[in-house]
Amino acid sequence: MRKLKVLGISGSPRKGNSEYLLRHAMEAAQSVQPEGIECREYSFHRKAMGPCIACGYCEKHGGECSVKDDFAGLRELWLEADVVIYSVPVYHMSMPGQVKCFIDRLGNSLFGRYKHLFPPGEESLPKLMKVIGSIAQGIHISSGQEHTLTDLINHALIMQCVPVTGDMWHSYIGCGGWTSNEIDRSALQNQYENQQFDAIIAVKSARDVGRRAVETCFLLQEGIRARREMLAPDPVYKPLLDRICPA
Repeated sequence: MRKLKVLGISGSPRKGNSEYLLRHAMEAAQSVQPEGIECREYSFHRKAMGPCIACGYCEKHGGECSVKDDFAGLRELWLEADVVIYSVPVYHMSMPGQVKCFIDRLGNSLFGRYKHLFPPGEESLPKLMKVIGSIAQGIHISSGQEHTLTDLINHALIMQCVPVTGDMWHSYIGCGGWTSNEIDRSALQNQYENQQFDAIIAVKSARDVGRRAVETCFLLQEGIRARREMLAPDPVYKPLLDRICPA
């Protein structure tokens, strides 16, 4: 059986606290079944990710984008993954612009890629059913973490995927952490190593998100394999079945 593929995306343009929480989540994900999981991390650090210009190019060219930057590489990693874990800093009460640019372009690109599966006029996004976990951290205690997590949950739903959280009370809708007003890139790591309570909770929550995302995906895929014959006639499930039930 193929290994479960977990993609961790650090959505910060710099290396630091988001990457630190992501690595805790990825370690916890890998620990669920070390021999059966393949983890890969992607960082927005030094990546170019321009905005969607709504040119319609992707609709006519199989989902390929007219803007040539780092988008296509991340799109392919995203498509290959069974689990996607986002870890992002809070910028102006939401995710960084680079991550939003990727998400905007991803939806349009995949409409173009998969439109051939459907009759003309009935094009849709297929049921990709990836499991998506979200982590958000900011400098201040209430600076948009929950709003950012909600944006990522909405992204998961729009992309026909399954959002998950960690465990209550630490994680209501995802992992939300803060650096206690410290701007240092290693603030959370230092605070965690010094056993600061809020940092401990952020790390625990991140690890819960990683673990629960993988557990949910294993359960989900077992059900999909068991019902493969029922799902196969509907083109909306074809990319999903091609990914997890290759011939």
